[in-house]
Amino acid sequence: MSPCLQQDSAVAKVMVLDDNDTKRYIIGSWLRRAGHTVVEAADGTEGLALLAGCPDGELPELAVVDVKLPDMSGFEVCEQIKADPRTASLPVIHISAHAIELSDRTQGLHRGADAYLTDPIAPDELLATVTAALRYARARRRAERLAARVAALNSSTLAVYGAKDGHTFAEAAATGAATLTRSPAVAVALSPDNRTLHVAAARTPGPGGAPPVKVFRSEPRLLDLLAGRALGDGTGTATALLSAAQWRALVCREDGAEADVFAGEVALVLARTKKGRPPVALAVDGGALAGVDARDLLSQLAQACALALEALRSRSEEHALVLTLQRTFLPDRLPEVPDVDLAVRYEPAADDSEIGGDFYEVIETPAGLLLAIGDVAGHSLQAAMIMGEVRHALRAYAIEGHDPRTLLDRLDALLTRLRPAITVTVCLVLVEPGGRRIQVANAGHIPPLLRHPDGSTRYLTEHGPLLGLNVRHPAGTAHDVPEGSTLLLLTDGLIEVPGVDLGNSLAALETTLAGAPGEIEDLCDLLLERYGREKTDDIALLAARLGRTAG
Repeated sequence: MSPCLQQDSAVAKVMVLDDNDTKRYIIGSWLRRAGHTVVEAADGTEGLALLAGCPDGELPELAVVDVKLPDMSGFEVCEQIKADPRTASLPVIHISAHAIELSDRTQGLHRGADAYLTDPIAPDELLATVTAALRYARARRRAERLAARVAALNSSTLAVYGAKDGHTFAEAAATGAATLTRSPAVAVALSPDNRTLHVAAARTPGPGGAPPVKVFRSEPRLLDLLAGRALGDGTGTATALLSAAQWRALVCREDGAEADVFAGEVALVLARTKKGRPPVALAVDGGALAGVDARDLLSQLAQACALALEALRSRSEEHALVLTLQRTFLPDRLPEVPDVDLAVRYEPAADDSEIGGDFYEVIETPAGLLLAIGDVAGHSLQAAMIMGEVRHALRAYAIEGHDPRTLLDRLDALLTRLRPAITVTVCLVLVEPGGRRIQVANAGHIPPLLRHPDGSTRYLTEHGPLLGLNVRHPAGTAHDVPEGSTLLLLTDGLIEVPGVDLGNSLAALETTLAGAPGEIEDLCDLLLERYGREKTDDIALLAARLGRTAG
């Protein structure tokens, strides 16, 4: 006989409900001799009160109910049992010496009974019917628990795959293990950048609610100590049982006392998907893995966690790689020239593994210092490659001494011929020697913002069409600027917010610049702090202090 079948046929707590003392005694004695525990009631009211007063874990597993009772019929008792969510799955066996017709048996089954026996009843018949009803009810409950656990496994898998960093990953893994096993749980995982070990400890979840979770940091070598207990340097999953003392010796040090959530034996599951990668560790109460289903599901969760963390780690590595590539397309230093102080900032989009097309450039030319900022349409490797092409073409044209308007016309011709489906915004500002006069040529970009020494501000709003439209650009506009003025060039990633009018954002930026620090490095830091958090687009800033000797 299979283990499940043996478990489903095991002895149970049975309620016998009959107003005839002799009959109740006989049925009870048959059940007791078979190993069952018997509780008795003499009428429907007493039987229903007995069930209502039992704690959830101590309810009878089956009821034998006489059809003819002094206060209500056995049919009504059965209907009330089945209507109560606490007892709806309780099997009911009707017995009767009077209601023995086919219509009686049919009515009993229609009103919720799981079996119907008529006197005279043989002991073997009763016991076989009880065993069959228990086997079916237990199998159904096990299937329902398994379905709930599979649903919990699915939700937990989605949660760990949705994690953005090591902290949220460990929290999701511990919550999933606790929910799946209905026990305390601990998850141990190294962050995607392989620098920080996160330990998340979850208490036993309450009815219908997520368990409370605390996440803290520990020494990375803890993972090696845990892997030494089960998985070693292998791949796949492995399980080990630890005593409470062994668990505390491994995990519950001064910096990890929060992981002391287990009262007894601890089941430790480790998973790794690739050789040489850090594993993921999950720990739950040892008793929670008593069944095969629970062990298999926790192993599947551990494997899902390992795969999710590997994907997160791969994204982190890819993100670091593309950022390195992106920065190679930007200037590695700024020129040092008299009469102009410069500061730049470049911030990639938050949580984005693709490369953007924002760029800046500062070029010494025969006519003065050329400041440029721009943005290629799109957010991809192609956008970054085109950004590099535009930037290098701009440098080549600029050192030939062309004025800003001619530079835009030549860049437009280049894009139209080589990249006909691409548009680019560029703002050029030529700072003439001495820093007291500038020329502005803008191809569809956010206008530069100028702050005078007295704190007044204004946008230099002259502009022409985007690059890539094969349209001639207007001549640059000259502006005289007082000594000590601050010029700010930026890309829209700094101020653009979905659902917020860009005009309002530009006005807010102007107000901020009016009251910002005088030092341009401090100015750039303030702007990033105030506007640059968790943005979905890259941010480029170029600030210049004009008409003032650098250094």
